[in-house]
Amino acid sequence: MALIRFATARDLFEAFPTAQQDVDAEPSDTPPLDYLRTLADSGELNKAVAFCAYLLPRREAVGWGCWSVRRLAEKLPAEEEPGVRAAEDWVEVPEEDRRVAALELGTRSNYQWPSTWLALAAGWSGGNIALGIEGAFAPPQLARLSAEDQVFVAAFLRSHGSIKEMEQMFGVSYPTVKARLTRIAGALQFIEEAPAPAKTDVLDKLASGEITPEEAIAQMEGGE
Repeated sequence: MALIRFATARDLFEAFPTAQQDVDAEPSDTPPLDYLRTLADSGELNKAVAFCAYLLPRREAVGWGCWSVRRLAEKLPAEEEPGVRAAEDWVEVPEEDRRVAALELGTRSNYQWPSTWLALAAGWSGGNIALGIEGAFAPPQLARLSAEDQVFVAAFLRSHGSIKEMEQMFGVSYPTVKARLTRIAGALQFIEEAPAPAKTDVLDKLASGEITPEEAIAQMEGGE
């Protein structure tokens, strides 16, 4: 099946960190379809559905969701028809105007309806999700890093800055970890919020009597 993007179920869980919590099942090295069948055969249908949602590409996942809702409901409630239809429109022709239309409809619909989440799934498939906000906005500095560097920074923070843990986590040497951190730091612009006063300024304040000798020494030591 060409739509299956992962060789094993474990690959899927590693690609999507939230999947293990949503699926609530232990990863394994079995092929994804075999893993899915095992969940379904064991009666864990909620887990199977959650796994399938991660397994399929976005467009196919939304299409599968629409098909499932129509199949499960003998007759879709009239108020839910627009949401499913908006999602189906995007699945049929995944253009930006259809995505935005689904997003707008889902945003103002009842969050208790399955159709609302189908419309939002289509709307959240990519592009700008901030309705009514126009213009060019620069992402935060960390967001401009590559996905690999963002994961590396997150792991560094989670390990509380332990180089030893980073070595074990990524299977690399101490110099490699340090070199990568240095490279990432070089890509970030740091702003010193409260720079230490220049020594000439401190001496001028001391000469004018604004500060005491003790205060001058403290400020000059703080700037070193």
